[in-house]
Amino acid sequence: MDSSQGSKLAGLVQNASIKRDESSLDRVPVYVKELIAGGFAGALAKSSVAPLERVKILWQTRSGGFHNLGVYQSMNKLLKHEGFLGLYKGNGASVIRIVPYAALHFMTYERYKSWILNNYPILGTGPSIDLLAGSAAGGTSVLCTYPLDLARTKLAYQLVDTKVCFKDGIKGVHSQSIGPVHNGIKGVLTSAYKEAGVRGLYRGVGPTLTGILPYAGLKFYTYEKLKMHVPEEHQKSILMRLSCGALAGLFGQTLTYPLDVVKRQMQVGSLQSAANGDARYKNTLDGLRKIVRNQGWRQLFAGVSINYIRIVPSAAISFTAYDMMKTWLDVPPQQRSKSVSAG
Repeated sequence: MDSSQGSKLAGLVQNASIKRDESSLDRVPVYVKELIAGGFAGALAKSSVAPLERVKILWQTRSGGFHNLGVYQSMNKLLKHEGFLGLYKGNGASVIRIVPYAALHFMTYERYKSWILNNYPILGTGPSIDLLAGSAAGGTSVLCTYPLDLARTKLAYQLVDTKVCFKDGIKGVHSQSIGPVHNGIKGVLTSAYKEAGVRGLYRGVGPTLTGILPYAGLKFYTYEKLKMHVPEEHQKSILMRLSCGALAGLFGQTLTYPLDVVKRQMQVGSLQSAANGDARYKNTLDGLRKIVRNQGWRQLFAGVSINYIRIVPSAAISFTAYDMMKTWLDVPPQQRSKSVSAG
């Protein structure tokens, strides 16, 4: 799809939205429309790359020897032992988490940006404002939805070994869980709370915040910075927005990925065997040091290749779906421009 085709597609969606009942949409608050648009976009993007997400988590946590396999081999192993649904284990928690997360991320970003512009005009209106607002929005979203991220990781970490067996001459299939078994999202959260109270629900939140603050800020900063170099005639191009968003996501992920590895290992620390060394980390720096010492520095980037493969389609789907949903729901366009001019 070239830029002209992207513009035509956006125009078709916009024309379709005009024909809808405008009065009913006008009664819906803007933040509710953003919640629906962001939640739908986030859920669609997450589900589309769920198999890659699970393989990445298994690589990061060094589970079942997956870290020694490639992407194709890892997926084949999951399909063999757990079937097709095994590729999507943990995706339910991920989708439930991403709906409020995506909405909060975009909404709080706009609110923080408006607040900074109105109260600190000395900072100007450039991408540096997006860096600050994006970081604050990322931290807010993580704190509100972290227990669901913890549940998603523990469910994805859980492995099942399926073997063919013969009993009395009859062929059968025997499935056996490897490690602790969690019965869905509620089971994970209940177990974590019984083990360590509220602290158990937020195990690993330290490196998460340490990672999301620069990542979210850099993502918005890079996105806005790249758009400044896009010719005016292509500013409304869907393809250009997706390209800028994908590059921004790749840049932010590369710089903050080791912190994500520490977070995942802290989240499943109570499940890991002593074979991986001391899986209990006091804090982010302690985790980084012990991973390098016990597992090698390459482990800090375990799964980064699949993350690159995952982030491009995820960003493309998320940006496109969010943009289309905003148009369909008649969310006022160029809100960011209005907030800047008002500042």
